[in-house]
Amino acid sequence: MLSRNIRKSGGISMNFETSGTLNYLSVAQRLLLHVLIVLLACAVLSACDGAPLAPHSVSASALASSAVVSADQQILPVSQQMPPPNAGAQAPYQLGPDDIISVSVYMHPELSAPQQGVTGGLGGVMVTSDGTVSLPLVGNINVGGLAIGDAQQKINTAYAAYVNNPNVTIQLVAAQSLRYYLLGAFSSPGVKYPGHELSLLDALSLGGSVDFTNADLYQAYVVQDSQKLPVDFHALLAEGDLSQDITLAPGDTVVIPASSAEDAFVFGAVGKPGAVPFQSGALSLLQALSVADLDLQNYTIAELSQVRVIRSHGASADFMIVDAAKILRGEAVPFALQPGDIVFVPPNGVGTWNQVLTDLLPSLQTISGVLNPFVSIAYLSRHN
Repeated sequence: MLSRNIRKSGGISMNFETSGTLNYLSVAQRLLLHVLIVLLACAVLSACDGAPLAPHSVSASALASSAVVSADQQILPVSQQMPPPNAGAQAPYQLGPDDIISVSVYMHPELSAPQQGVTGGLGGVMVTSDGTVSLPLVGNINVGGLAIGDAQQKINTAYAAYVNNPNVTIQLVAAQSLRYYLLGAFSSPGVKYPGHELSLLDALSLGGSVDFTNADLYQAYVVQDSQKLPVDFHALLAEGDLSQDITLAPGDTVVIPASSAEDAFVFGAVGKPGAVPFQSGALSLLQALSVADLDLQNYTIAELSQVRVIRSHGASADFMIVDAAKILRGEAVPFALQPGDIVFVPPNGVGTWNQVLTDLLPSLQTISGVLNPFVSIAYLSRHN
């Protein structure tokens, strides 16, 4: 046997043994065999050493940072927050104005309403605006706010003064006092008469479907007793947060604006303060400032590094300071606004949040009707 060693500078040696028949090969064949052995050894060494890693390239967008300097959250006191979420149990229906009930007095059809044989009409007696019904013999009986069973007992007691052992039965013919108003991006908006109190989610179903591609959930709201409730529709419908599924009160209005009406509001050191509409569902901070007539090339009168943004969602709000100058210099990614955001560009010399709110409140008073509930409850109500 013939032994041959091939050494590389790295100290690695490889031993190959060949049979004696190698002597019978021609010079050209032996030379070719040696070349093949060397190439095999190089391939093995290259595999052991491993190929060097390619340098990792970092995109310009990855190097850019956020323009948000600081962000704090405020939450409304419990006393100013919305009613508790729907507990699932339904309270008995309470009679109210415009409800129609039928009253039947056993063995005394002349005292019943409607009277036997009478066709047409209301099919009963209507509860008036003061909560009373007018019945034969006993006159006006106040049933407003009473459940059906309680009203039946009260009318039975009234007839007991004239009839021995009266047997009074009451039925609800038309539940018209408990109504909800659904307005905006519903397939079937309008006045709804459910017959019993509903949660917000149940009430939304009365309006048919909601076209979420054309609905502004950030600025949707519930009006109760002429006040907007701080309900976060986006959290409820887009994130499934059932803590926002409140029980509605009779007469509540639910409004889901169309996305075509989405706005942010810009005030402070700008030429045209007020609402700035979103375009195709999007609006950046610099776009809003430009529409509000702030000269982004010559902004010496404004503190662009200290732009304030108030973003409300339900019973809380984020108070952010955004460095718009940093975005202008290309050192930060664009800051996207959300519908309902309030932007304040402070003039030179205005630094603290207290100063900002003092300057901002008169402007907010002028648009109080379209503001998200948090700002109205937290700041405007105390100045009214």
